[in-house]
Amino acid sequence: MCVILKKSLIHKLFFFPHKSRNHLAGPKEKGEEANVITWQRLFEFIKVMPRSLFSIRIRNLPLPVSSATLGTIGVMNNNNHHHRRRLLADSRVKPNPRLLKLQQLVNTNASDGWEESWKQGVTPWDLGRPTPVILHLHHTGSLPMGRVLVPGCGTGYDVVAMACPGRYAVGLDISEEAIKKAKQMSSSIANVDYFTFLKEDFFSWHPTDLFDLIFDYTFFCAIEPDMRSAWARQIQNFLKPDGELITLMFPMDDHAGGPPYKVSIADYEEVLHPMGFKAVSIVDNELAIEVRKGREKLGRWKRAIGHSSL
Repeated sequence: MCVILKKSLIHKLFFFPHKSRNHLAGPKEKGEEANVITWQRLFEFIKVMPRSLFSIRIRNLPLPVSSATLGTIGVMNNNNHHHRRRLLADSRVKPNPRLLKLQQLVNTNASDGWEESWKQGVTPWDLGRPTPVILHLHHTGSLPMGRVLVPGCGTGYDVVAMACPGRYAVGLDISEEAIKKAKQMSSSIANVDYFTFLKEDFFSWHPTDLFDLIFDYTFFCAIEPDMRSAWARQIQNFLKPDGELITLMFPMDDHAGGPPYKVSIADYEEVLHPMGFKAVSIVDNELAIEVRKGREKLGRWKRAIGHSSL
């Protein structure tokens, strides 16, 4: 918010009559005494203003202001901007009841927690529709053709969205209830011949054919951090030598615990680099849903020829 203080208001607030012309602050009107501004009073006024009013532009008042004063005001304004961003980030990552319930189910029963979460409908990660950026990549022809794998596919919206003639999509999930829901919801879809859903454990599964593309979203962050190296090994095993990995990195913040566990670019690099993967591009996900904006990045990875696979 920008507040414009007109010259007349400045005069009322910060000027006082003075006989001398040594520190004239403006043109001397006929019959008026010269006016001198006290910048210290202006600065003190700014300090007690509401934070939302820190940005000030003085119109029609070409007066010199010391660089120290302007610098201090600038720092105050900059700090306030970052303070607002931190508050916004904190409000976004504040756990909701469904997320706390999910963590209770998964952390107290590692073997059946995910299955139980699906049975109880405790699926806070489920958007209820395809991921917007996947739709964008598909419609713009930015996804490779061939076979695509979506681990932790859930209800399979992204699997169905990517499936088309020339691209066969496989949705994988450890939860039988999730796979059941995915099959029910997609049974009457027109492109049903171009996708399938399998109830399998990503870490012990042995596919008969390799994939041209793997898309990971809310799977890397769902597994415990000490399993991430095993995740990377399976990515390497499942992809064709020239295949591509697309990671929608979320949540990129500083919250504690999980799932979802916090992630960073360094977390992906730490486990993917030893497997020969390098990032082709990493960009902010501008199409993220509102509550995830600023906490997602889209990464595209390829590996050097010569690394082992199935």
